[in-house]
Amino acid sequence: MDVAAENNEQNNTMPDLDVMRIMQMIPHRYPILMIERVVDIVLGESATGIKNVSINEPFFQGHFPSRPVMPGVLIIEAMAQTSAVLVVGTLGPEAEGKLVYFMTVDEARFRRPVTPGDTIHIHVTKQRKRANVWKFKGEAKVNGVLVAEAVYSAMILDEK
Repeated sequence: MDVAAENNEQNNTMPDLDVMRIMQMIPHRYPILMIERVVDIVLGESATGIKNVSINEPFFQGHFPSRPVMPGVLIIEAMAQTSAVLVVGTLGPEAEGKLVYFMTVDEARFRRPVTPGDTIHIHVTKQRKRANVWKFKGEAKVNGVLVAEAVYSAMILDEK
């Protein structure tokens, strides 16, 4: 084992993930893949997803053409995808490609619009895990300002 891998194991952390590695871990693809990077990963505890919002996003054609605003449900989806990457990273390679289904979304709040040019930092923290059900708190921030938050739970399933 190399020194970096040994340090990651001792610290219960994982190296930053790019979009190619994310696509190996979760089944989402364009246009519904909502995160490009995952950083600050502490296995079994927390992670931060990064979404660079571009005017080229397909949802901006209809939401809203005169004042483009990212739909809040897609911000929640970005939280879920960040959490799914954390779950798969925590469970290991045998969990890669499994589906993680929403069960509940509670306490969702949208604080300010997210627009083209924004970079969203999606901080997710595990609140609880029971069997294959995980509960998370997610906070989305742009330039350090809270734009959305939610508490949600999801179940990981083996569809194979």
